[in-house]
Amino acid sequence: MEMIIDFPGGAKVNASFGSFTVKTDQPPIGGGEGSAPTPFAVFLASIGTCAGIYVLGFCKQRGLSTEGVRIVQRMHSNPATGMVEDIDLEVQVPPEFPERYTEALVRSAELCAVKKHLADPPAFHIYTKTVQPAA
Repeated sequence: MEMIIDFPGGAKVNASFGSFTVKTDQPPIGGGEGSAPTPFAVFLASIGTCAGIYVLGFCKQRGLSTEGVRIVQRMHSNPATGMVEDIDLEVQVPPEFPERYTEALVRSAELCAVKKHLADPPAFHIYTKTVQPAA
């Protein structure tokens, strides 16, 4: 998979892949307009939405309603470093959700590919390459 990261102006940085563009910006205090989430917020959202797609699939497979089902994601940062050290994903279900499925619902959320990549991170190779502008 390839993504093109470009700089449309101001503090905006976009990622384009296939027919999609993920737009990011910085808040005004960071020199941006606050017109889109920050790249880090998009990263954090990818964790919860990835777990969510597995929860959704679990429910759909079993014909379970997702009404009242949601995930609340909480990040806990180290005050000294500012780095996120813990992430809680609380899968909330309504009272009528079948209790026999709650543990399996958690296991399905744990299948998230984003979470798995954080647990076993890829290597990064960052370099420059000079290219001629397109004619």
